[in-house]
Amino acid sequence: MIKNSCTYGMVKVLQEENFDSVKEKVISALQKQGFGILTEINVKETLKKKLDVDFRKYQILGACNPNLAFQVLNVEDHVGLLLPCNVVIQEDNGKVVVSILDPESMFDFLENKEKIKNVVKEAKSRLKKVLEEI
Repeated sequence: MIKNSCTYGMVKVLQEENFDSVKEKVISALQKQGFGILTEINVKETLKKKLDVDFRKYQILGACNPNLAFQVLNVEDHVGLLLPCNVVIQEDNGKVVVSILDPESMFDFLENKEKIKNVVKEAKSRLKKVLEEI
């Protein structure tokens, strides 16, 4: 059973929802908040191909808001190591669980965190709206 919360992310559990329709809703909500999808990793498919094991539906979307990313990249040279914002969509016993990495948990340890705190807060606010919309 998947936990309903985590210390480094924001989680929403959707009862009796279809995985693919939730994924579409997530992508649409991200777009409304200015995020595009840079990467899609199908963990279930990858684990089957590489390890020949069965795993639940589990996809990782690498979402990026170019404006917010640009602002942070201009302050912190190596911050690309922490980008893009990951969104996980997974199945759990008839439920679909969506979790989004909390930007504040990722950027808190940076040297220049004070210079980018407003951008990080903006990113978190937008990502929270994504969860609210789905």
